[in-house]
Amino acid sequence: AAKENSGLKLLQPLAIRTMAKAEYSTDNIGHYGLGFEFYSHFTSPIRRYSDVLAHRLLELNLDKKTFISNKAKLSEQCQHISRQERKAIEAERESIKYKQVEFIEKHVGETFDGIISGFSDRGIFVELLGNHCEGMVAFDSMNEAFELADSRLFIRGKRTQLIYKMGDALRVKILAADLVRRRIDMAWVRDNEA
Repeated sequence: AAKENSGLKLLQPLAIRTMAKAEYSTDNIGHYGLGFEFYSHFTSPIRRYSDVLAHRLLELNLDKKTFISNKAKLSEQCQHISRQERKAIEAERESIKYKQVEFIEKHVGETFDGIISGFSDRGIFVELLGNHCEGMVAFDSMNEAFELADSRLFIRGKRTQLIYKMGDALRVKILAADLVRRRIDMAWVRDNEA
């Protein structure tokens, strides 16, 4: 059901964004969900240095050997890996946004179907169906003033009292694509304007 409902699909990244980011550490905090008192979440050395680091330590303790690493040095490595992973996530996010703006540049002036993917003090974020490009419809471009709910999950028209929430469908026109700022500006196309 959630896989077919575009509104529910939006909740997954929203839920993930609200979760605490993984932080590598030498402190054993177990695993709440699995109920393990001792836990290392590292998997296989496919891409993360943290996995390789953990496997090297495990290897040094095989065959009933006991190797105790320098905790201060290991802690420093964990902090470095955490910082680098955050940088990689941000770089991935920025590169995706760049390619979306680059793609949509060729479609300035065209209209697309989209869904409301979020709200800010400045306007409505809209994700286009089919290509997942996300842009913004600024409040000051709309023909009605809107009030943003404290929850930031919906807006209400001050004149019509109509409510628009995350996942609602709407049609937008691409006004501008700014590669430098990685921004797509959109206008809401109402039924009577199409």
